[in-house]
Amino acid sequence: MALPPVHVIVGRVVRPHGIHGELVVEVRTDDPLARFTVGATLLTGTNRGPAPAPPATDGRWTVPARLRVRTVRPHQNRLLVTFEETPDRDVAEEMRGVVLWVPVAEIDAPDDPEEFHDHQLVGLRAVDPAGQPVGEVLRIDHAPAADLLVLRRPDGSRGLVPFVAAIVPEVDVAGGRIVVDAPPGLFDL
Repeated sequence: MALPPVHVIVGRVVRPHGIHGELVVEVRTDDPLARFTVGATLLTGTNRGPAPAPPATDGRWTVPARLRVRTVRPHQNRLLVTFEETPDRDVAEEMRGVVLWVPVAEIDAPDDPEEFHDHQLVGLRAVDPAGQPVGEVLRIDHAPAADLLVLRRPDGSRGLVPFVAAIVPEVDVAGGRIVVDAPPGLFDL
């Protein structure tokens, strides 16, 4: 069984903006006001996970493992963010491509009982209405028409399940399972 993630991505630094250490950040969270607020601490890393940057051997500044938000403002569907640790453009240049993370434990559950964060679903057992295993949730792909649950099937193959009430009538996060009422042929593709 896949373990649910311990951290989730909330943004990625695109490039510096101006000369005072401000950064253009591509937001990857549905609640940017909660993640990117003055005083918030974010972890740095790559797409694989939070990890401190290797120490610079040439005397240059190194990306710290944690950043504290100093200022934030919206800008063309992105955010302009300064961190306490990025005082100028030279330092900001070293931040290009850095992925920003937060611990899952810091994220509140949605208010709507029919809404779920991706990390809540990853690792859940998928069973049919009779309780027979049909797989395990590996990830959620966000498609234009509907979100898709990517399952690891019992035979090791992958299956895609539209995350709609007609096909996934029950989600029991506390119980560690979802019910998938798959129409005929769904897993034959």
